Amino acid sequence: MHAIPTGRPARTRAATVVLALLAAVAATLAGLGSGPARAAGSDVSWTVRTAANTYGADRSSFAYSVNPGGTVQDTMTVANHGTEPLALTVYAADGFTTATGGLDLLTRDKKSTGVGAWTRPTQDSVVVPPGKSADVPFALAVPAGAAPGDYVGGLLTSLKQPDAEQGITVDRRLGIKIALRVGGELKPALKVENLHVTYSGAANPFGTGDASVTYTIHNTGNATLSARQAVSVSGPFGWFTADAKSVPAPPALLPGETWKVKVPVPGATPAFRLTATVTLTPLLTDASGSTSALKPVAATAHGWAVPWTLTLLAVLLIAGATAAVLLFRRARTRARRREDARVAEAVERTLREHESAADAS
Repeated sequence: MHAIPTGRPARTRAATVVLALLAAVAATLAGLGSGPARAAGSDVSWTVRTAANTYGADRSSFAYSVNPGGTVQDTMTVANHGTEPLALTVYAADGFTTATGGLDLLTRDKKSTGVGAWTRPTQDSVVVPPGKSADVPFALAVPAGAAPGDYVGGLLTSLKQPDAEQGITVDRRLGIKIALRVGGELKPALKVENLHVTYSGAANPFGTGDASVTYTIHNTGNATLSARQAVSVSGPFGWFTADAKSVPAPPALLPGETWKVKVPVPGATPAFRLTATVTLTPLLTDASGSTSALKPVAATAHGWAVPWTLTLLAVLLIAGATAAVLLFRRARTRARRREDARVAEAVERTLREHESAADAS
């Protein structure tokens, strides 16, 4: 269990510590687990699981397709594995994707507007005797005006216990994911936003460098989507293309969510003007768990990739060549002037000799 303090001073008032879901619970919330979720403390231990009914006998999470105005009823089973009666709070909450790519549920003090607001357990608390189980029925009523698309939330059990050593109150939460698809037109869509490319050159004037491509994936549709990504950079006219070696897949994003991505692209040629291209292939998972690829979307951005070492070398070569040409022209001009002076002197001498001969005759 991971306890995360809220930051309120423990000496002045009890801090609320939200316990992140256990690995088993995380798997359940992600729809990957097959067994019951389990929570354990120093003196308490309980599990939650989906009840066996007409929806199935061995479900890892709750999943429904409901039209606007429709209602479904289901049950969560809570088992007490401790030695004392266990009193738990029960409530529903909306889900969201965390900064690490996992799925989490809002704490009870945060307002839910989707699944968390539409799901009502028949009781807001349950007391489970030691070694026994208790069922918690609930109803999910979709408003008549609900927009079509995917919603995610969960049904939670919560146990608050004081921690005398830390001077705080620990909130242990254990829940099961609720995946809801509201009937209507499904419009899955991903968009690449805030695309930028930067370049870091190498000392070798004829070598390549490293490009860095950053962007944001935005789920602008109404369906939960993951994606395959491809990133490349190229010079003018598509020359000198370099592809990213490995681009990690983003998590499944809920409608409206964003995910920031930074991808290194080694071996980029500094061709002065660099073009970065990002291609996303959205992946849509249906109710049966089958995933299909949608039409790819692409975006491009430009940045400078100046080969400074090569540019400096070229400047020096051009400066040297220019100086050599100027020196050659200056030397040739001086030689021409000396030749002109010699010719003029010879002509003047010849004229003087002719004048002397004429005077003598």
